[in-house]
Amino acid sequence: MMLKKIRRTGAQPEATDTMVVPTAALTAAPKRAPRTAARPVARVTTAAPTVVPRVPPTAVRPVARVTTVERTAEPSDPLRRTTDMSVREFAASHWGVAPLLRRAAQLPGGRFDDLLSLDAIDELLSRRGLRTPFVRMTRSGDVIPAARYTRGGGAGAEISDQVADDKVLAEFSAGATLVLQGLHRMWPPIQDFASELSTQLGHPVQVNAYVTPPMNTGFSPHYDVHDVFVLQFAGRKHWKVHEPVWTAPLRDQPWNEREAAVAARSAETPLIDTVLETGDMLYLPRGYVHAASSLGDVSGHLTVGVHPVTRRLLVDQVFAALADDVDLRRSLPPGVDLSDETVLDGELASTIAALRAALDRIDRGAVARGVGRHLAATTRPAPLRPLEQLSLAATLTPETRVCLRPGLRLTSRTEGEHVLLGLPDKEVRLSISVADAVRAATSGSIVAANTLPHIGVTEGVTLLSQLLRDGIVVPA
Repeated sequence: MMLKKIRRTGAQPEATDTMVVPTAALTAAPKRAPRTAARPVARVTTAAPTVVPRVPPTAVRPVARVTTVERTAEPSDPLRRTTDMSVREFAASHWGVAPLLRRAAQLPGGRFDDLLSLDAIDELLSRRGLRTPFVRMTRSGDVIPAARYTRGGGAGAEISDQVADDKVLAEFSAGATLVLQGLHRMWPPIQDFASELSTQLGHPVQVNAYVTPPMNTGFSPHYDVHDVFVLQFAGRKHWKVHEPVWTAPLRDQPWNEREAAVAARSAETPLIDTVLETGDMLYLPRGYVHAASSLGDVSGHLTVGVHPVTRRLLVDQVFAALADDVDLRRSLPPGVDLSDETVLDGELASTIAALRAALDRIDRGAVARGVGRHLAATTRPAPLRPLEQLSLAATLTPETRVCLRPGLRLTSRTEGEHVLLGLPDKEVRLSISVADAVRAATSGSIVAANTLPHIGVTEGVTLLSQLLRDGIVVPA
């Protein structure tokens, strides 16, 4: 969420739980609206449990005829926990088009304080040595200079921006809002939750926390350029949500470019006017205008931001692939005024024709690899333990069980006599003779060297040892 125009307000009356929707929408299942039109939100009803299809955690296709050791643990289902819906149900009725409100009593997971709590925030601020920009503080519409709540790390720590718990106390007591950024990178329960949700949805996920003093407004009306799941883990917060002024904004289309329109929209009757209690959830697609104020106690919520892969990204990858087309690289003629429409008309017609022809023969694999690189750069797989990985690689037995590192964005392609496994910052080159074994080891199932197909046990141990050292597989 943006950190502009934050203002402190006085005590506010209790808000009523009001959702302004047509009466017919209260019970009817919402239909998908056109992407160019914003949709009203439907009143929440408790859905019957359904089974969420397992989402394969890797782009590598599993090989047939492979003997594996089956998992015994149930797969995590963060979307069910936060919405009480399957991926298919959520995608059909809300993803990118309509807000969703769920009360704690409607959700199977109950409260969210196992992900983060006020006690956990105190630990992060006082004992974890946090540095900026993982912590920010704001007040009265301004970002507070970091020097106001940080200091040097002391003996042996050559840093000057470590969070100072006593300074944070002073600023928070004076009405500042505390923002913990990038919790999906540093707090284990949220690391797991974010990685699992990203795997379920197929889009990058980030998590921030916002802690607001009593009777304060954290943010003035604005919209986000990514979808958000608001998880209230402490206190209560009054939310007002309005229809978008710009549908499906991209990352380079922030709300402050339409500040006047946002202000005007926020003066209208809100689509949602409600108080989130501890354990409640609110989903907002990107573009919905919103603002929130804490009530009679400290309020804390997680903002789970989902950065969707858009059609615009596909367009960018398509045009990147078109750089390989020689007809589109040719120079325009010299000695003419290329800004003259009549001069340019013929060249433009030829270029459009060449573009159409190039699009007909575009390498779809190159586009997919480009999207894969984007996902790899914007998502983080589950943490691994480097020392444990190295030790296991050195002592691996034929029976040692491993599996693909959860959340790892792995691509696979063949090149001559090799299989190339694409990681975020390198490629691992393996002999094509072990291709079937590689597919099995990276299929998401639990395997061991003595269960890999079309490979001897000794070769299997060598292969899995290498995959452990490269961080591709982890102990099961």
